[in-house]
Amino acid sequence: MKHTKIVATIGPASESKERLREMVKAGMNVVRLNFSHGEYEWHESIINRVRELSEELQMPIAILADIQGPRIRTRVAEPFRVSTGEHVFASDSAHEGEVPDLHGHLFFLDQPEIVRDIEVDHGVLVEDGTLQFRVMKKEGALLELEAMNDGEVKNRKGVNLPDSKLSLPVITEKDRRDIRFVLDQRVDYVGMSFVGSADDVRSMRALFAEAEIPEELFPRVVVKIERKEAVKNLKEIIREADAVMVARGDLGIELPETKVAILQKEIIAESLSAVRPVIVATQMMKSMTENPRPTRAEVSDVTNAVIDHADAVMLSEESAMGKYPVETIRTMAEIIAHTEESPFDNVYNTMGMNLRSEYSVMVRSVYELAKSYEADIILLMSESGFTARLMSHFRPSSRLFVATNNRRAWNRMALMWGVDAFLFEEDADLDQIIDRLTERLLEEGKVRKGERAVLCLGRHRKSDQLQLVGVREITS
Repeated sequence: MKHTKIVATIGPASESKERLREMVKAGMNVVRLNFSHGEYEWHESIINRVRELSEELQMPIAILADIQGPRIRTRVAEPFRVSTGEHVFASDSAHEGEVPDLHGHLFFLDQPEIVRDIEVDHGVLVEDGTLQFRVMKKEGALLELEAMNDGEVKNRKGVNLPDSKLSLPVITEKDRRDIRFVLDQRVDYVGMSFVGSADDVRSMRALFAEAEIPEELFPRVVVKIERKEAVKNLKEIIREADAVMVARGDLGIELPETKVAILQKEIIAESLSAVRPVIVATQMMKSMTENPRPTRAEVSDVTNAVIDHADAVMLSEESAMGKYPVETIRTMAEIIAHTEESPFDNVYNTMGMNLRSEYSVMVRSVYELAKSYEADIILLMSESGFTARLMSHFRPSSRLFVATNNRRAWNRMALMWGVDAFLFEEDADLDQIIDRLTERLLEEGKVRKGERAVLCLGRHRKSDQLQLVGVREITS
């Protein structure tokens, strides 16, 4: 059983129920829906298929709705080529019709008034940074840019402004509509793009509150670390978030790409310290979009994310549009399994955490008990999933099985490292749940008679106590 989870983006290559089933069986744990694309009807159909599969397979599958955020795109009537050193002009959508098309080399940015945030010597990066400009002159709403390399300016291509402090709202009107939709759909996680501060995360939660639904139905917020501002405010953002994504695509544009691997390690370490699940994303297996086998560099990339103890690794176009979505997930799962079996993935010292509470100390004591007894298994009862997240943080060498009576917590645990979650919605006392869980684990071949298990009951909403049931041998 692999411990590191797999997040896969759904698209035309993976939208059918049978393909989704194959992907789950190959190792997919979390479905990502990219709200930069697709109509609500399509997203709803995928959500319904995933929920049906989860019920049929009796497996938790988390749904992550990735909200677009204030993405800036080019607007140009006809594509045009530029050469290194050539000067072109740019403005924003608020000034279309006012700015003369000087020399025919003019493009607009589709965010109104964005030019006021851009100054001389700032960089303007187009299409994932494949085309780079430097601002040489600014006159009112008109920017004069120098091309730093050869390329073509095309319509509707993404723009990054790494040197500019943007006044754009982090949640756009489109995002607001999307958030209302995903709240109605009861998704498990919401991905927040272009976060720059902890206040941005709080603004997302404020939107949830406006929906007038019970707080326990709020999705968990996954902050995407992809901006220079986010790196500056990393600790505060992570503390405010529920989970973290290392969004290496935009991060490698906003900051020198030669720093991305080090930043990845820093973000993972900070997330683990704050006891927040962390996902490593972007181009992990990109060559498998077209090819049936990964490159050696991609295998190393996934391996290193596992060794750094990330909770999950993510696929984007590989699973959304690629030729081999199932094979890519299966290959990624094999890389994870081989890495976790190696001595390089071992946690030699107990993982530290910034969380200081009596309850976290109690969970750690259960982990230490399992470690000292060399228990094969930890059986945990967790109503909200919080106790499971704390136990997962320590990366126990014992296999971690969690029972819950909360369907939303069950799905959310699909993102947590090493957590194999089971749902028991009917009323039952502790001994009954333990017996049912043990029977099911034996039936599925996940435990064997004679193995030693540590059992504990996570806190109930009416109590902050952790009940240690004890250490016992699996007998029946």
